[in-house]
Amino acid sequence: MSYRVYPVTKTELDCRDYRVKINGEEIALNSARVSAAPFNRYWPGHQRQIEQTELINFASFALDAPVEMEIIPATPFEKLAIRPASAGIAHEVTEDGRILVHLEKPQYFTVEPYGRNRALHVFADPMPQYKIDRNDPDLLYFGAGEHDVGLLELKSNQTLYLDEGAVLYTRIEVKDAENIRILGRGILDNSRCHEEILFEATQKSEKEWVNNAVRHHAVQFAFCDGIEIDGITVRDSLQFTICPTACRNITVRNVKIIGNWRYNSDGIDMHNCHNTLIENCFVRTFDDCICAKGLTRHVDTKSFEEMGYDPEIFDYFRNLHVKGCVLWNDWGKSLEIGLETGAEEMCDFLFEDCDVIHVTSDALDCMNGDYADVHDVTYRNIRVEFDDVVPQPKVQKTDAMTYEEANPDPDYTPILIGVRVKHHHLFSGVSDRMGINRNLVFEDIFLTGRQRPRLKFQGCDEIHGCHDIVVKNLYHNGKKLISEQDFELEKDEFCQNIRIV
Repeated sequence: MSYRVYPVTKTELDCRDYRVKINGEEIALNSARVSAAPFNRYWPGHQRQIEQTELINFASFALDAPVEMEIIPATPFEKLAIRPASAGIAHEVTEDGRILVHLEKPQYFTVEPYGRNRALHVFADPMPQYKIDRNDPDLLYFGAGEHDVGLLELKSNQTLYLDEGAVLYTRIEVKDAENIRILGRGILDNSRCHEEILFEATQKSEKEWVNNAVRHHAVQFAFCDGIEIDGITVRDSLQFTICPTACRNITVRNVKIIGNWRYNSDGIDMHNCHNTLIENCFVRTFDDCICAKGLTRHVDTKSFEEMGYDPEIFDYFRNLHVKGCVLWNDWGKSLEIGLETGAEEMCDFLFEDCDVIHVTSDALDCMNGDYADVHDVTYRNIRVEFDDVVPQPKVQKTDAMTYEEANPDPDYTPILIGVRVKHHHLFSGVSDRMGINRNLVFEDIFLTGRQRPRLKFQGCDEIHGCHDIVVKNLYHNGKKLISEQDFELEKDEFCQNIRIV
């Protein structure tokens, strides 16, 4: 067997931008709704306008040998990009506008004949190797077709299996459990999860807008030990897509996150976890892609005592490894620590061998907004691609205001590397304590694009600042940068021993 195409269950989403054939066989495509412009505001009591979004296609299949893809766009195009560029996917465009792709191995990538918009997302998985027993009483199995189950609460030793072609409308909560698995090649769809409005927000108050509704994450874990999520696609999260809080021993592998267009729809956000591996995932989000946060504003400490946990166990976030991921960010940050850093210590983090194929805000970011001692963090072999014109994130001030009226700067350049200690009036904790960033390494960072790299280092005061940070082997369009004339560097007096070598 060289490939296996997953069946497509048609839903109310119907995008017809492409036809796709694999080894001459035409396949069905899925659809998702994504953000079309980086236009955001604090929660105003209602969701974003549909005019700020677009529908896209994605193809899902598995392969274990090379295949030939024929992609037929619905309308003519002038310039083609296939990202990540580092994958070096062989392709050609025929005289009649067909795109021929030779795919050697499993790969998550985008085909972009129209720039950032209307991209085809290709999720070519490795062949599944799941071992499940349909007679296992701890197995929750969903086959091809639509299933609307609402809230799904998993217990210890349970496996949720989404078979190929399954579309499961749900949100998942797991609390104080162990050995939980969510597996398969189906779709977990969060689009039918909506906000619970607590009160009418009538005043022009940012805090009121943020706090006047209850919104749930698509997949939420709390106080769990032993989590495995493998192979599924998660579509249209209301808020964070996968959110482990105070958990241990987590693996997220071959997961595709797509369709995040609503306010605060992050990808994988973790809070004070121990031993986490995220590998070979595709994450396209409106807000942050992969983010390590502290517990501030997320877990009531009384819950620790009620379940018999010593709160000090989860005062720390340790041992996070993110590797081999492809990231597309439509508003927020791509690989981030913070802004909430309510932890005594956040350390031993490694982000490596990842591609950021689209970005609007900071690509590699450590924003310490609370009191954590953030240290021993490495970003290694990270490839970032800037569009010729990067759409500038703008704030929508009224319902009637359009993105064009916000006057985005066509020469806007995102921050490539940002390390800061900074209090935020809404999202930092109630404590006046501030943290520190130390012993961070950014090594083998490759930027492509016409814009010069921007590096920003900012502290709060002489005690709460950033120090002992190394940027080693920074490249722009293949050229190693060694002179400050080659990049834009912003650094204040509270940042010491910042070395670019």
